[in-house]
Amino acid sequence: MAVPKHIISAATIVLNDKNEILLIKGPRRGWEMPGGQVEEGESLKDAAIRETKEESGIDIEITKFCGVFQNVERSICNTLFLGKAIGGVPTTSSESLEVGFFPIEEALEMVTFKNFRDRIELCLDEASQPFLVEFYPTKIS
Repeated sequence: MAVPKHIISAATIVLNDKNEILLIKGPRRGWEMPGGQVEEGESLKDAAIRETKEESGIDIEITKFCGVFQNVERSICNTLFLGKAIGGVPTTSSESLEVGFFPIEEALEMVTFKNFRDRIELCLDEASQPFLVEFYPTKIS
């Protein structure tokens, strides 16, 4: 029997005091929310905070757990949080070509990957939480 290999990631929809969303522009996927893999021995919340700081320069406080997106075929679980900016300065990194806060409607238009837009919208819709979205990328719908 093969040993399972799963990837757990944590991402955060970060709002500032103007109710704008923090986005990073990655080199491969374009505009998205900050996030990445949880390291061994790290909590989901700590990973979300660390990844946001590494990719954007922004310090955050997690305010809510929102839900999980699971790519069943690739054994990837992406945990999603809502957070608020509490410090730092927008700063690019090797994982972010651009960083900024944008009005919600503008931010949603900037995010071109549909499942990333879906994640943001679900995290902003309190009535949808907590959510579990399972998807199978190669299945035809």
